[in-house]
Amino acid sequence: MRQTLNVVEQTRAKGSACSGDFKFLVIIRRVSTLWNRSSKFLTTMGSMLDKFMWALLVECIFLSGLSHSGQASKYAFVREATSAPPFLSYDYIVIGGGTSGCPLAATLSQGARVLVLERGGSPYTNPERINLKNFVHSLADISPSSFSQPFISTDGVLNARARVLGGGSVLNAGFYSRASSDFIRISGWNESLAEESYKWVERKVVFEPPMLQWQSAVRDGLVEVGVLPYNNFTYDHLNGTKIGGTIFDKKGNRHTAADLLDYADPNKISVYLHATVQKILFRYNTGKRRPEAYGVMFVDALGEMHRAYLNRKGKNEIILSAGAIGSPQLLMLSGIGPAKHLQGHGITVVLDRQWVGQEMADNPMNVLVVPSPLPVEISLVQTVGITKSGSFIETGSGLSLGHSWSERLQKIFEFVSNQSGQPSTISSENKQRVSDFVRFLTGSTLKGGIIIEKITGPRSTGHLELITTNPNDNPSVTFNYFKDPEDLRICVEGMKTIIDVINSKALSKFRYPNLPVHALMELMLLIPMNLRPKHANAAHSLQQYCRDTVLTIWHYHGGCLTGKVVDHDYKVIGVEALRVIDGSTFYRTPGTNPQATVMMLGRYMGEKIINKRIFGGQKSEGIN
Repeated sequence: MRQTLNVVEQTRAKGSACSGDFKFLVIIRRVSTLWNRSSKFLTTMGSMLDKFMWALLVECIFLSGLSHSGQASKYAFVREATSAPPFLSYDYIVIGGGTSGCPLAATLSQGARVLVLERGGSPYTNPERINLKNFVHSLADISPSSFSQPFISTDGVLNARARVLGGGSVLNAGFYSRASSDFIRISGWNESLAEESYKWVERKVVFEPPMLQWQSAVRDGLVEVGVLPYNNFTYDHLNGTKIGGTIFDKKGNRHTAADLLDYADPNKISVYLHATVQKILFRYNTGKRRPEAYGVMFVDALGEMHRAYLNRKGKNEIILSAGAIGSPQLLMLSGIGPAKHLQGHGITVVLDRQWVGQEMADNPMNVLVVPSPLPVEISLVQTVGITKSGSFIETGSGLSLGHSWSERLQKIFEFVSNQSGQPSTISSENKQRVSDFVRFLTGSTLKGGIIIEKITGPRSTGHLELITTNPNDNPSVTFNYFKDPEDLRICVEGMKTIIDVINSKALSKFRYPNLPVHALMELMLLIPMNLRPKHANAAHSLQQYCRDTVLTIWHYHGGCLTGKVVDHDYKVIGVEALRVIDGSTFYRTPGTNPQATVMMLGRYMGEKIINKRIFGGQKSEGIN
């Protein structure tokens, strides 16, 4: 008790906004003092009170920023999981308040009671942290409380997964572009409902970018080298060069999938933060052979266990929207997956499903950095070239990297050089070159731009496996970048386009004449961007360059594929009352960047589910 009260006093001294809560704590402290002078029974009660005070303190600290963010009146239904009762019941339980989970839950709340369990925190506690200028900082923050949880695939590529309300839309580069008409048709979606769902998202969180000097030069360069036609500003996926949407407004403020909770009925939705689901609960009803999901177990920030159940009345469901890493991981932890793998971790098998965790894919990204003698704006993806060869060319500029970035890269460089335990084979001269190059490029901002290529698809796939049974731990993920030779061919074509753009007249004023593209490639090979071995011929072979410098663009998908793990209504095959609605169901990434379609899918499926609930499906006749 004394330790708890000391923390309370220290926090109060720092000027916490939760003054009302602390007045309540002072009263509790006085009562506690009297109790502690009493019997052993009251000492036991004091221990219970201690837990309560910790819970209240955590609630106060976590929500203090939320109450001063201008969102308090809108999001009074967003609370810390420490405030949740031990047992809850709702019509729908959405696991994951991410890019699909937020629009899904907002839509479902229009006709049912909805619970959202998000393992991360709120993006509204510090909006400055996720704005345009701080893109690199927020993504590179790997502290335990950060919105970004890093992992390294077995391919040796550094990656990250979101743990925050709003999901990947809180961390990504903000580009908004719809899926192609082919993707919508192959997915079996109703075109008119998909169109309406995209517009529903766009009204709230999407803007037309300003298009300043660097972005305009790359746009003109793409057109100059033949990435045609020029389609101007559009959300649609069209071959050629275009300007897409952005979730950053004119002031550089980020708008995320969490903003779509504005559409929710505040009286019918509850969102709990730092609520980590441990597993989904199943039962077998009389007369039914298939297991039925009926509840979940989740842990709050203090480690207290809670249980949430589906209401018995009505066709209620649990919906997994935990993303391409979290959804297959949680299915496995709950007993749905390859039986031998689950048994090896001591997990009781509910349903043997070999496809869970399979067909994991990540679109490889390759980059060239272009130092500029002229100032460039701070920008993320606005221009895109959609080539006929299957690669997408995108660009950013002037990113704020901070003075520590050079040191961080150098430390990673040293780590990569020495990870084998052998002396570095890189000469001291080359080390000095990369050190100078990094300092030249970074300082406080990137003095130039980056041009990237991402391949469509991809065809190469891998798998996901559990390492531990702790849902906080990352699973093992393999993507098998460039295993399929077609992926490598597309990458080479994309790099050729980048080189042509860099050498174009449109970009000439942003080039140092003494830094040819070959030199840029050599310098990129010296920067430890991944943990893969580098080959001497990589600067002379685009194939080897693609392999050696591959990065992620964070567009991974798969693990719960439609037709193999879920049906075309996203219901888990062989199970009652359980769906998966997120990017883990995709065979390939939709369009140039997936966030538009992932948000659309949440709205789209929310409409289908709630219409069927209210109108028996009559309102949604004709929907595939």
